[in-house]
Amino acid sequence: MRVAMAELQQPRVQEAVDSMVKSLERENIRKMQGLMFRCSTACCEESQASMQQVHQCIERCHAPLAQAQAPVTSELEKFQDHLARCTMYCNDKAKDSIDAGSKELHVKQQLETCVTKCVDDHMNLIPTMTRKMKESLSSIGKQLSASGHQG
Repeated sequence: MRVAMAELQQPRVQEAVDSMVKSLERENIRKMQGLMFRCSTACCEESQASMQQVHQCIERCHAPLAQAQAPVTSELEKFQDHLARCTMYCNDKAKDSIDAGSKELHVKQQLETCVTKCVDDHMNLIPTMTRKMKESLSSIGKQLSASGHQG
């Protein structure tokens, strides 16, 4: 019973999160990738540099993008964890109701309402989460722009 309720809501959440990630990729990450590749190209064009210097230069160019992925991953994991705990709470409440002798139909409705509320509450968090991630990416992107090529 409990799995079906959460599964009905799953596509809604997945669609919203996918849309957010695509937006971040389009508006923030691509720009950072462009800067990273231009920076790396400049390293390779440094004819006086040793192989090691070029390698270190390229690593410096790649570092901000790798650094940018951590807060995005962390926010998404936190979001999924909170949603999972919320739906787990709903399942526990439903199990307690069944154990207390409530009718199955009533418990199913209660569970559905609870899970829907979890999803709605978490859907409302997506814009704030998106803003936080964009701010984080933006500040890392500025560091990348400012650092430019340091061969």
